[in-house]
Amino acid sequence: MLKILGRATSTNVQKVLWFCDEAGIAYAHDNGIGGAFGRNDTPEYLAMNPNGKVPTVIDGDFVMWESNSVIRYLARKHKSALYPSEFEVRNMVERWMDWELSVVAPHQGTVLVGLVRTKPEDRDNAKIKTAGTAWARGMTILDEQLAKTGHVAGDDFTLADIPLGPIAHRFFSLDIERPDLPNLRRWYETLSGRPAFDKWCVIEMA
Repeated sequence: MLKILGRATSTNVQKVLWFCDEAGIAYAHDNGIGGAFGRNDTPEYLAMNPNGKVPTVIDGDFVMWESNSVIRYLARKHKSALYPSEFEVRNMVERWMDWELSVVAPHQGTVLVGLVRTKPEDRDNAKIKTAGTAWARGMTILDEQLAKTGHVAGDDFTLADIPLGPIAHRFFSLDIERPDLPNLRRWYETLSGRPAFDKWCVIEMA
């Protein structure tokens, strides 16, 4: 059985758990790794994932890390319809998955650390505000895309929606300044009707 190692409060772990539930893939989840749980800096863990981050995913004898790469692997292996075979559509799916990592995830991480993991008296408010502004700028790009499509990579729900769903939840949940992004909110509300999204992504942030 597939093994998923990593705390569920990590958006990167959430991607894998959410996808597996959507695709009907059976797995065992060890939630007690990373963050306050520790255990991600042991020699045993670092032998599997030298970055010391979560998730680490084990499929038989094959060990994986990097969440977007993991869900692409699982989608291909299980022939998931969420990873379309049409060349142009798949390219669009992968483009938005890569965009999530390079454009919005870093700023989201800075804001989360500043507002959730740092005591108010220790916060660098200027840094948080700068990151929040950059994050909102990225989400505005996504809003413009969603003005043209029902979901991120077209009208259908695909693998492209999964990395961005947890990011959107935090965007609308954290105490930051946000522009009015009606297309983004409409899409986010459609995700909120998916049981696996609600189970894994609409949880306490840590």
